Amino acid sequence: MKKSLTPWGAALCLGMAACTFSVPACAQSYPSKPIKFITNFPAGGPADFLARSVGEYITTQSKQAVVVENKSGAGGNIGADFVVKSPADGYTVLFGIDTTFTVNPYIYKNMAFKPADLRPIMVMVSSGLLVGAHPSTGFKTIKDLIAQGKGKGLNFSSAGSGSPGHLAAEIFMDAAGITIQHVPYKGNTPAVTAVLAGEVDAGVLATPGMLPHVKTGKITALAVTSRQRSRSAPEIPTVAEAGLKDLELEVLYIAMVPAATPEPVVQWLQKAFTDALNRTDKQTQLASMDLFYEGLIGADAVKRLSDQSQRYGRVVKSTGMKVE
Repeated sequence: MKKSLTPWGAALCLGMAACTFSVPACAQSYPSKPIKFITNFPAGGPADFLARSVGEYITTQSKQAVVVENKSGAGGNIGADFVVKSPADGYTVLFGIDTTFTVNPYIYKNMAFKPADLRPIMVMVSSGLLVGAHPSTGFKTIKDLIAQGKGKGLNFSSAGSGSPGHLAAEIFMDAAGITIQHVPYKGNTPAVTAVLAGEVDAGVLATPGMLPHVKTGKITALAVTSRQRSRSAPEIPTVAEAGLKDLELEVLYIAMVPAATPEPVVQWLQKAFTDALNRTDKQTQLASMDLFYEGLIGADAVKRLSDQSQRYGRVVKSTGMKVE
């Protein structure tokens, strides 16, 4: 019924079913040529790190080169559309975050692709966001930030319209009854830089990009949006502990291929991803970046993304969130 007809869930299930009907012989020898990993946000973020980590492993194991390219813009739509229009043979793989598929369908009126055009290889890892402010604001707690938000208002940076930071700002305004001016940037790295430079008061941005600057005192951490405290900075309270449980938000880092990609190729990639990310050195790196390993494939990946889509659809409807 209505619950199953999210822009993500029902359409993707159809795409996954369709892709199992035809398995070309070439799938048995995959990979036999270089593979291209497309990240749909700028270099330097967790998706870029994951692409390069998995790429290095695949190159070592298969002796085939893996090239990582960044194609950012339009909340990840540009890079995703590039992969949609690529051959469904496993040689072009998208690395990105869930909001391209769980938020964008609700806020972009004319997306060039449908969720059914892609299928997940894996929901690789997740991370919370960090509510961080420029030290010049004087904010020490979430309550300080809310007080100004109820007075003269605030401006928050984000990685772009439809990004987790944009979504968090809208949820924050709704949950706390404050005024926030959303300032979109082209990716998480420039959004963090905006907080560092004092171009904006604060941001609710990916924890891995914020923590290094928190540790040097250049950004003041107020809370994390994950369900648990950060492993790298356990002294920072969660939003639930600060009295804003409705602001809980986690980013899912995902890898996708065109929906018609043969099942044996998808299974090969799933095993390669699992092996690459479960190495001891990579698990240590993930922990240092405050990324939590998920490793969800198949129906489990679809359910996680569908659940996100349903929640964010309600948020978009209740807040009037839109592309800026």
